[in-house]
Amino acid sequence: MVRAPGLLAPLLGLGLGLALSLPGAGAAAADCRALGRVERLAFTPAARARWLAPRVRAPGPLDSLYSTVRRFLSVVQLNPFPAELVKVLLNEPSSVNVDEVVRYEAGYMVCAVIASLYLAVVPIVGLCFCCCRCRRRCGGRVKMEHKAMACERGTLMAFLLLTTLVLLIGMVIAFVTNQRIHEHMGPSAEAVSETLLSLRGLVSDVPLELQAMAQQFSLPQEQVLEELDGVGGSIGNTIHTQLKSTVYEMLASVLSLGQALQVSVDHLRALNATSVELQEGQRTLGPAVRGHRERLLALLREPSCQGCAEALNRAHALELGADFNQVPSVDDVLHRLKGVPEANFSSMVQEENSTFNALPLLAALQTADVVTELKKVVAQQPAGLRTLVEAFPGWEAASRWSRALEEVEQSSRPYLKRVQRYEKYRWIVGCVLCSMVLLVVVCNLLGLTLGIWGLSAREDPSHSEAKGEAGARFLMVGVGFSFLFSVPLILLVFVTFLVGGNVQTLVCRSWESGELYEFADTPGNLPSSMNLSQLLGLKKNISILLAYQQCKQGAALWKVLQLNDSYDLEKHLDISQYTAKLQQELQKLEVEVKNLELLSPAARQDLQALQSSGLENIHYPSFLVEIQKPVVNTSMEKLAQELEGLSQTQGSSLLGQQLQKEAQGLRNLHQEKVLPQQNLLAKLNLSVQALASSAPHLQLETSGVLDNVTHLEGELPAWAIRILRNESECFLTREMGYFSQYMAWVREEVTQHIATCQPLSGALDNGRVILCDMVADPWNAFWFCLAWCTFFLIPSIVFAVKTSKYFRPIRKRLSSTSSEETQLFHIPRVTSLKL
Repeated sequence: MVRAPGLLAPLLGLGLGLALSLPGAGAAAADCRALGRVERLAFTPAARARWLAPRVRAPGPLDSLYSTVRRFLSVVQLNPFPAELVKVLLNEPSSVNVDEVVRYEAGYMVCAVIASLYLAVVPIVGLCFCCCRCRRRCGGRVKMEHKAMACERGTLMAFLLLTTLVLLIGMVIAFVTNQRIHEHMGPSAEAVSETLLSLRGLVSDVPLELQAMAQQFSLPQEQVLEELDGVGGSIGNTIHTQLKSTVYEMLASVLSLGQALQVSVDHLRALNATSVELQEGQRTLGPAVRGHRERLLALLREPSCQGCAEALNRAHALELGADFNQVPSVDDVLHRLKGVPEANFSSMVQEENSTFNALPLLAALQTADVVTELKKVVAQQPAGLRTLVEAFPGWEAASRWSRALEEVEQSSRPYLKRVQRYEKYRWIVGCVLCSMVLLVVVCNLLGLTLGIWGLSAREDPSHSEAKGEAGARFLMVGVGFSFLFSVPLILLVFVTFLVGGNVQTLVCRSWESGELYEFADTPGNLPSSMNLSQLLGLKKNISILLAYQQCKQGAALWKVLQLNDSYDLEKHLDISQYTAKLQQELQKLEVEVKNLELLSPAARQDLQALQSSGLENIHYPSFLVEIQKPVVNTSMEKLAQELEGLSQTQGSSLLGQQLQKEAQGLRNLHQEKVLPQQNLLAKLNLSVQALASSAPHLQLETSGVLDNVTHLEGELPAWAIRILRNESECFLTREMGYFSQYMAWVREEVTQHIATCQPLSGALDNGRVILCDMVADPWNAFWFCLAWCTFFLIPSIVFAVKTSKYFRPIRKRLSSTSSEETQLFHIPRVTSLKL
């Protein structure tokens, strides 16, 4: 019962000694897994979704016509993009060489010469034809019918019809393209406002996105502040977890030693009390035994005692066996252990357990003030983040550009309205000119229809020549319209051709091939007022072509403008000073464990009293020697029985009665004195055996526990400080993980997502589609069809004049020679009607 603590205590003391001999054992080796994994923060994307919808011209039946016009313009303008000429025009407009302009516009000059010839010749020819017609010398009639007249007439009619169909097709396509321009102009004007609004949003949203990104620093701050609320308890839990095995084992050993102390003291007191009782009993038992012995010896020696030899031998041995006056005194040991145990080891251990288990709450209370200061530090914003927005490249330029785009948007609205109004006028003029061509076509078709009708009815003698004459008149009206409309048509064709052709060859072709971007990228081509790098305040020139390609892929302005050369992002994301303040405040965290006493003063005094009591120095073998001896050397029970037997065999009744009396006296003495002495002897044996076996080990246990408790109480504060520092570093690393997440997110947002410049490339692409595909192509197709119609007016005039002769009445018709009778009796018909 008392051996278990005696065996465990040395082992526990050895284990504690090894554990405490390791520098920072447990604390230094602890990792940061106790705090758990760093939570993943969910940041709201600061970059606003921007996407300028691409504009695409829907495929249609006019695409082949557009391609034909482009090929025609490629033939007209064979020269490449005039980079030097445009450079001089942009930088020094007054020094532009006219010869170079003419040389570049050589194809257009040729077309201008052709148009001038047309403008000069056609009206003059028309005027001459009008004068000739007034004198009835042009556009007359066939005077005599001949055999080939039908073939000539049919050929001329066919060519006139074919020419009229060509004019009709050109006029219809001109109408369609004119309407297409009109339909595209309205949405295109609206697209300009939409594009400017999108670009303004791109420019003005950059500061807002940066501010929104800087404001989200509150996410890691709130997370850290939330975890700071429990940092004291967390540190206390860690200290408790790492110390509990050692402290619990130590308290268990103290409790076991206290129990052993109580048992040993109880045994010692029992030993002393039993020894005293045995000595007192021995003092009363000794005279009684001696009196019985003497009387028995006297009786058994009488001559009349028969068969008393054996009983006489037993009577000689009737004397005390154990002498308890020979056992050592334990009064000194008892004096040293007086009042021990004064402490209640069970209550003490329970109280210390409660105190130790309350360590997390104690740590939370002790760190409350430091945590408050830490919260103040965390609530601050790093200086770099405060200047992140203001120091961003183009911050001031962005506001200027935003205002400029807003002004452009506001000023463009009335201009776009005027453009739409002028477009309406242009559309009306185009419709009028197309209607002029339509008049010519209608006159030609009516003339052909009436003329053919008149020809078919000419064989009837009763038929009038009015239908043929009307057909001829319609053809001549068409001729007059052709001469009359040729001037406005050729003027409009040339003006629209000159504008639309140069837009296609100078702008659209170079825009689509990328020559415009290459021209803009070449240093010196653009004036300083148009230098994009200078306008944005960049230290390095950027390639507009590369920027366009990157924007088209959805790159951010950081990559496009190469802001890493002019803006040190890492400088603004440096939170080392912020971290240093946190670390400095964390160093102030303290958790006092000095009030944790593994031994109360009373318990320590008890153990020290036990240690100095000399319990192990008591000579327990002396007790064991006396315990091994009987209380009386002979068995009083057997001797009494033998005496009773002898009393019945004696011849003398007096002797028999005396022997009977002695036997009864022995029995009474045995019951009253010897048996209590034997019971006390057994009790003494139990105490002696327990003390003899536990006393040596108990002293070692007491010394070990006192040494370990003293050592542990001295090491606990240092051990707790090491754990506290380790946990502080783990906590700082964990909290810096949240800030690192924020910094990584900011870095990714700024370099990859903030100010995605797709609207820039989209605006350029949409601008090219609007200008070239939706406006220039129908525009060029319109003048191409009008030019087609204008130049086909010449063959229309020729064929109409020639054909009209055959629709008028013939002065002298050729009769058939198939019958002489017909010739002899031919009655001439009156054909003298003059027109």
